Amino acid sequence: MSGSSVALVQATPVLFDKADTLQKVRYWMEKCAERGASLAVFPEAFIPAYPRGFSFQSPVGDRKPQGRALWQKYWDESVDLPGPELESLQTWCKAFGMYLVLGLVERTRGSLYCSMVYIDDQGNYLGKHRKLKPTGAERIIWGEGGGEDLVSFATPFGRLGGLICWENRMPLARMALYEQGVTLYVAPTADQRDVWFHTLHHIAAEGRCYVFGVNQFVRKSDYPDDLPGIEELESWPDILCRGGSCAIDPMGQLIAGPLWDEEGILIVEVDQDLVTRSRMDFDPAGHYNRPDVFEFRVKK
Repeated sequence: MSGSSVALVQATPVLFDKADTLQKVRYWMEKCAERGASLAVFPEAFIPAYPRGFSFQSPVGDRKPQGRALWQKYWDESVDLPGPELESLQTWCKAFGMYLVLGLVERTRGSLYCSMVYIDDQGNYLGKHRKLKPTGAERIIWGEGGGEDLVSFATPFGRLGGLICWENRMPLARMALYEQGVTLYVAPTADQRDVWFHTLHHIAAEGRCYVFGVNQFVRKSDYPDDLPGIEELESWPDILCRGGSCAIDPMGQLIAGPLWDEEGILIVEVDQDLVTRSRMDFDPAGHYNRPDVFEFRVKK
Protein backbone atom coordinates (compact mmCIF):
# COMPACT_ATOMS: atom_id res chain seq x y z
CA MET A 1 0.00 0.00 0.00
CA SER A 2 1.65 3.22 -1.16
CA GLY A 3 -0.60 5.71 0.62
CA SER A 4 -2.96 5.98 3.55
CA SER A 5 -4.53 8.54 5.89
CA VAL A 6 -3.27 9.41 9.35
CA ALA A 7 -5.41 11.41 11.79
CA LEU A 8 -3.75 13.62 14.39
CA VAL A 9 -6.20 14.19 17.24
CA GLN A 10 -5.75 17.43 19.17
CA ALA A 11 -8.30 17.13 21.97
CA THR A 12 -9.00 17.90 25.62
CA PRO A 13 -9.19 14.98 28.05
CA VAL A 14 -11.61 14.94 30.95
CA LEU A 15 -8.76 15.71 33.30
CA PHE A 16 -8.14 13.23 36.12
CA ASP A 17 -11.09 11.09 34.97
CA LYS A 18 -10.09 8.03 32.97
CA ALA A 19 -13.62 6.71 32.42
CA ASP A 20 -14.92 9.90 30.84
CA THR A 21 -11.68 10.48 28.94
CA LEU A 22 -11.97 6.99 27.50
CA GLN A 23 -15.37 7.94 26.09
CA LYS A 24 -13.78 11.03 24.52
CA VAL A 25 -11.24 8.76 22.86
CA ARG A 26 -14.09 6.76 21.37
CA TYR A 27 -15.80 9.95 20.18
CA TRP A 28 -12.67 11.16 18.40
CA MET A 29 -11.91 7.73 16.96
CA GLU A 30 -15.37 7.71 15.39
CA LYS A 31 -14.71 11.15 13.89
CA CYS A 32 -11.40 9.88 12.49
CA ALA A 33 -13.11 6.84 10.99
CA GLU A 34 -15.72 9.05 9.33
CA ARG A 35 -12.87 10.85 7.60
CA GLY A 36 -11.30 7.62 6.37
CA ALA A 37 -8.29 7.47 8.67
CA SER A 38 -6.26 4.26 8.82
CA LEU A 39 -4.36 5.42 11.92
CA ALA A 40 -5.31 7.79 14.75
CA VAL A 41 -2.64 9.37 16.97
CA PHE A 42 -3.48 10.96 20.33
CA PRO A 43 -1.35 13.22 22.58
CA GLU A 44 1.00 12.44 25.45
CA ALA A 45 -0.63 11.33 28.74
CA PHE A 46 -4.11 11.80 27.29
CA ILE A 47 -5.50 9.40 29.90
CA PRO A 48 -5.94 10.68 32.58
CA ALA A 49 -4.05 14.00 32.14
CA TYR A 50 -0.77 15.77 31.65
CA PRO A 51 -0.81 17.53 35.07
CA ARG A 52 0.57 20.85 33.89
CA GLY A 53 1.08 23.43 36.63
CA PHE A 54 1.19 21.08 39.62
CA SER A 55 4.27 20.64 41.80
CA PHE A 56 2.80 17.71 43.74
CA GLN A 57 4.03 19.67 46.76
CA SER A 58 7.49 18.13 46.54
CA PRO A 59 10.18 20.68 47.41
CA VAL A 60 13.70 19.28 47.59
CA GLY A 61 13.98 17.23 50.75
CA ASP A 62 10.26 17.06 51.56
CA ARG A 63 6.88 15.80 50.37
CA LYS A 64 3.70 17.51 51.60
CA PRO A 65 0.41 15.70 52.43
CA GLN A 66 -1.51 17.69 49.83
CA GLY A 67 0.90 16.51 47.14
CA ARG A 68 0.47 12.91 48.23
CA ALA A 69 -3.31 13.35 48.02
CA LEU A 70 -3.00 14.61 44.43
CA TRP A 71 -0.72 11.70 43.64
CA GLN A 72 -3.38 9.34 45.00
CA LYS A 73 -5.95 10.85 42.64
CA TYR A 74 -3.55 10.60 39.70
CA TRP A 75 -2.82 6.98 40.58
CA ASP A 76 -6.49 6.09 40.91
CA GLU A 77 -7.23 7.49 37.44
CA SER A 78 -4.25 5.89 35.68
CA VAL A 79 -4.39 2.73 33.57
CA ASP A 80 -3.42 -0.90 34.12
CA LEU A 81 -1.88 -2.76 31.16
CA PRO A 82 -3.53 -5.14 30.52
CA GLY A 83 -6.84 -3.94 31.88
CA PRO A 84 -10.42 -2.93 31.00
CA GLU A 85 -9.43 0.40 29.43
CA LEU A 86 -7.08 -1.35 27.00
CA GLU A 87 -9.82 -3.87 26.18
CA SER A 88 -12.19 -1.03 25.29
CA LEU A 89 -9.59 0.54 23.02
CA GLN A 90 -9.02 -2.81 21.30
CA THR A 91 -12.75 -3.24 20.74
CA TRP A 92 -13.05 0.20 19.15
CA CYS A 93 -10.01 -0.29 16.91
CA LYS A 94 -11.59 -3.44 15.52
CA ALA A 95 -15.01 -1.80 15.16
CA PHE A 96 -13.60 1.21 13.30
CA GLY A 97 -10.94 -0.76 11.39
CA MET A 98 -8.27 1.64 12.57
CA TYR A 99 -4.77 1.54 14.06
CA LEU A 100 -4.33 3.58 17.24
CA VAL A 101 -1.43 5.21 19.08
CA LEU A 102 -2.54 6.69 22.40
CA GLY A 103 -0.62 8.37 25.21
CA LEU A 104 -1.62 7.29 28.70
CA VAL A 105 -0.28 7.08 32.24
CA GLU A 106 0.38 3.46 33.11
CA ARG A 107 0.55 2.13 36.66
CA THR A 108 2.64 -0.89 37.62
CA ARG A 109 3.34 -1.97 41.19
CA GLY A 110 3.83 1.36 43.00
CA SER A 111 5.00 3.42 40.02
CA LEU A 112 3.52 5.43 37.17
CA TYR A 113 4.93 5.63 33.66
CA CYS A 114 4.24 7.98 30.77
CA SER A 115 3.48 5.45 28.05
CA MET A 116 1.93 5.14 24.63
CA VAL A 117 0.13 2.04 23.41
CA TYR A 118 -0.12 0.62 19.90
CA ILE A 119 -3.20 -1.29 18.71
CA ASP A 120 -3.86 -2.55 15.18
CA ASP A 121 -7.02 -2.40 13.08
CA GLN A 122 -8.08 -5.90 14.15
CA GLY A 123 -8.00 -4.94 17.81
CA ASN A 124 -4.67 -6.63 18.55
CA TYR A 125 -2.53 -5.00 21.24
CA LEU A 126 0.87 -4.63 19.59
CA GLY A 127 2.80 -3.22 22.53
CA LYS A 128 3.79 -0.08 24.40
CA HIS A 129 6.56 2.44 24.73
CA ARG A 130 7.47 3.93 28.10
CA LYS A 131 9.09 7.35 28.16
CA LEU A 132 12.80 6.79 28.70
CA LYS A 133 13.50 9.99 30.59
CA PRO A 134 10.83 12.19 32.18
CA THR A 135 11.77 15.86 31.98
CA GLY A 136 12.24 18.17 34.95
CA ALA A 137 9.52 17.86 37.59
CA GLU A 138 7.93 14.99 35.63
CA ARG A 139 10.54 12.83 37.39
CA ILE A 140 8.57 13.22 40.62
CA ILE A 141 5.56 11.41 39.20
CA TRP A 142 6.84 9.11 36.42
CA GLY A 143 9.40 6.33 36.33
CA GLU A 144 11.84 5.65 33.47
CA GLY A 145 11.43 3.21 30.62
CA GLY A 146 14.14 0.87 29.32
CA GLY A 147 15.71 -0.36 26.13
CA GLU A 148 12.95 -2.93 25.63
CA ASP A 149 10.53 -0.01 25.24
CA LEU A 150 12.16 1.24 22.03
CA VAL A 151 9.62 -0.49 19.81
CA SER A 152 8.20 -0.24 16.32
CA PHE A 153 5.62 -2.20 14.35
CA ALA A 154 5.00 -3.13 10.73
CA THR A 155 1.72 -1.83 9.28
CA PRO A 156 0.31 -1.98 5.74
CA PHE A 157 1.20 1.70 5.29
CA GLY A 158 4.69 1.88 6.82
CA ARG A 159 6.71 1.00 9.90
CA LEU A 160 5.25 2.73 12.94
CA GLY A 161 7.14 3.89 16.03
CA GLY A 162 8.09 6.98 17.97
CA LEU A 163 9.14 8.74 21.14
CA ILE A 164 7.35 10.93 23.68
CA CYS A 165 7.99 14.67 24.01
CA TRP A 166 11.55 15.61 24.96
CA GLU A 167 12.99 12.12 24.66
CA ASN A 168 12.78 12.99 20.96
CA ARG A 169 15.82 15.15 21.69
CA MET A 170 17.87 12.08 22.69
CA PRO A 171 19.98 11.35 19.57
CA LEU A 172 20.63 7.71 20.43
CA ALA A 173 16.95 7.02 21.13
CA ARG A 174 16.12 8.38 17.69
CA MET A 175 18.87 6.26 16.16
CA ALA A 176 17.35 3.16 17.75
CA LEU A 177 14.17 3.84 15.79
CA TYR A 178 15.98 4.69 12.56
CA GLU A 179 17.79 1.34 12.82
CA GLN A 180 14.38 -0.34 12.91
CA GLY A 181 13.35 1.35 9.67
CA VAL A 182 10.61 3.58 11.08
CA THR A 183 8.83 5.58 8.37
CA LEU A 184 5.82 6.77 10.42
CA TYR A 185 7.30 8.51 13.45
CA VAL A 186 4.85 9.58 16.17
CA ALA A 187 5.89 12.32 18.60
CA PRO A 188 3.09 12.98 21.11
CA THR A 189 4.01 15.89 23.35
CA ALA A 190 3.00 18.48 25.92
CA ASP A 191 5.34 21.13 24.43
CA GLN A 192 3.47 24.05 22.89
CA ARG A 193 6.43 26.33 22.20
CA ASP A 194 7.56 27.40 18.76
CA VAL A 195 11.03 25.92 19.29
CA TRP A 196 9.45 22.46 19.46
CA PHE A 197 8.75 22.62 15.74
CA HIS A 198 12.48 22.83 15.03
CA THR A 199 12.85 19.44 16.74
CA LEU A 200 10.10 17.90 14.61
CA HIS A 201 11.49 19.32 11.36
CA HIS A 202 14.92 18.02 12.24
CA ILE A 203 13.69 14.49 13.01
CA ALA A 204 11.80 14.30 9.72
CA ALA A 205 14.83 15.46 7.71
CA GLU A 206 17.25 13.33 9.73
CA GLY A 207 15.15 10.16 9.80
CA ARG A 208 13.71 10.61 6.31
CA CYS A 209 10.31 9.73 7.76
CA TYR A 210 6.90 11.25 8.34
CA VAL A 211 6.74 12.90 11.76
CA PHE A 212 3.45 13.46 13.58
CA GLY A 213 3.54 15.92 16.48
CA VAL A 214 0.32 15.68 18.52
CA ASN A 215 -0.55 17.83 21.53
CA GLN A 216 -3.56 18.52 23.77
CA PHE A 217 -5.66 21.66 23.97
CA VAL A 218 -6.28 22.44 27.66
CA ARG A 219 -7.74 25.42 29.53
CA LYS A 220 -7.40 26.11 33.23
CA SER A 221 -11.17 25.72 33.55
CA ASP A 222 -10.88 22.11 32.35
CA TYR A 223 -9.35 21.07 35.68
CA PRO A 224 -11.72 19.85 38.43
CA ASP A 225 -12.16 22.48 41.14
CA ASP A 226 -11.69 19.97 43.96
CA LEU A 227 -8.22 18.70 43.04
CA PRO A 228 -5.74 18.92 45.93
CA GLY A 229 -3.39 21.84 45.23
CA ILE A 230 -5.63 23.40 42.57
CA GLU A 231 -4.67 26.84 43.91
CA GLU A 232 -1.25 26.37 42.27
CA LEU A 233 -2.90 27.15 38.93
CA GLU A 234 -4.15 30.61 39.96
CA SER A 235 -1.20 32.42 38.40
CA TRP A 236 -1.25 30.37 35.19
CA PRO A 237 -2.88 31.67 31.96
CA ASP A 238 -6.41 30.66 31.02
CA ILE A 239 -5.13 28.50 28.16
CA LEU A 240 -2.61 26.10 29.67
CA CYS A 241 -1.80 24.29 26.43
CA ARG A 242 -2.46 25.82 23.00
CA GLY A 243 -1.83 22.61 21.07
CA GLY A 244 0.21 23.04 17.91
CA SER A 245 -0.28 19.57 16.41
CA CYS A 246 1.34 19.21 13.00
CA ALA A 247 2.84 16.82 10.47
CA ILE A 248 6.20 16.98 8.65
CA ASP A 249 7.07 14.99 5.55
CA PRO A 250 10.31 12.99 4.94
CA MET A 251 11.93 16.00 3.26
CA GLY A 252 11.41 18.09 6.40
CA GLN A 253 8.51 20.11 4.98
CA LEU A 254 5.42 21.08 7.00
CA ILE A 255 2.35 19.41 5.42
CA ALA A 256 -0.36 19.91 8.07
CA GLY A 257 -0.94 22.37 10.91
CA PRO A 258 0.05 23.64 13.28
CA LEU A 259 -3.40 23.65 14.87
CA TRP A 260 -3.73 26.24 17.64
CA ASP A 261 -6.24 27.09 20.40
CA GLU A 262 -8.91 24.50 19.64
CA GLU A 263 -9.73 20.84 19.50
CA GLY A 264 -9.65 19.25 16.09
CA ILE A 265 -8.31 16.62 13.71
CA LEU A 266 -5.59 16.97 11.10
CA ILE A 267 -5.76 14.42 8.28
CA VAL A 268 -2.49 13.60 6.54
CA GLU A 269 -2.05 11.49 3.42
CA VAL A 270 1.20 9.52 3.60
CA ASP A 271 3.07 8.05 0.65
CA GLN A 272 5.84 5.54 1.31
CA ASP A 273 7.24 6.23 -2.16
CA LEU A 274 8.21 9.69 -0.90
CA VAL A 275 10.15 8.03 1.92
CA THR A 276 12.05 5.98 -0.64
CA ARG A 277 12.80 9.00 -2.80
CA SER A 278 13.92 11.05 0.18
CA ARG A 279 16.54 8.47 1.09
CA MET A 280 18.35 8.67 -2.22
CA ASP A 281 20.79 11.19 -0.76
CA PHE A 282 20.47 10.55 3.00
CA ASP A 283 19.65 7.39 4.95
CA PRO A 284 20.64 7.51 8.65
CA ALA A 285 20.60 3.73 9.06
CA GLY A 286 21.89 2.91 5.57
CA HIS A 287 24.44 4.52 3.27
CA TYR A 288 24.90 7.53 5.60
CA ASN A 289 25.45 5.35 8.67
CA ARG A 290 29.20 4.48 8.45
CA PRO A 291 29.28 1.36 10.67
CA ASP A 292 32.99 1.12 9.83
CA VAL A 293 33.48 4.27 11.93
CA PHE A 294 30.66 4.11 14.51
CA GLU A 295 29.21 1.31 16.61
CA PHE A 296 25.65 1.48 17.93
CA ARG A 297 23.96 -0.83 20.43
CA VAL A 298 20.78 -0.74 22.53
CA LYS A 299 20.91 -2.51 25.90
CA LYS A 300 17.77 -4.55 26.56
